[in-house]
Amino acid sequence: MSKEVKLFGKWSYEEVEVKDPSLKLYICLKPVLYPKTGGRHAHKSFARINTPIVERLANQLMRPGESGGLKVKALNIVRNAFEIIHLKTEMNPLQVLIKALENAAPCEDVTRVAYGGIVYHRAVDVAPSRRLDLALRFIVDGARLKAFSNPKTIDECLADEIINAAEGSQDSYAIQRKDELERIALASR
Repeated sequence: MSKEVKLFGKWSYEEVEVKDPSLKLYICLKPVLYPKTGGRHAHKSFARINTPIVERLANQLMRPGESGGLKVKALNIVRNAFEIIHLKTEMNPLQVLIKALENAAPCEDVTRVAYGGIVYHRAVDVAPSRRLDLALRFIVDGARLKAFSNPKTIDECLADEIINAAEGSQDSYAIQRKDELERIALASR
């Protein structure tokens, strides 16, 4: 008899589903107890799609700053944020995170094109892996900005950012950045 593997021993991967068809291949929901692969996918092209999505969120938290380079601290922040999400929404925090990523991933961006010394800005579609990377970065940046000079901890700010992004609320930094990128791309057509 096999026992089900749950994230941090609490949350099931069973009912979690990705509704965005373009992100489905790039969000890894392989059941792991503790999301730490030890960088085994680091030196292969596109291997980050095999890294659990929760670990990728923790890796974004490890950027230079308060918890830079400390994987255990970053995973503890994510675990505490998931606890807060579960208490506030009474839903599986993995599903809330997936919904937040789907809502915060921009579909269009702007690139620079030069013709004979003149630079034009052109709207382009964003690749699914980049959409996911941008969504993770926007969510973590929003949590860091809210936690800076604030009595709320980074755990609470990350939980609030994920919940707001999952709801599509304009209070979310990630949703604001996505809308800003898409608005600039619309003007560049």
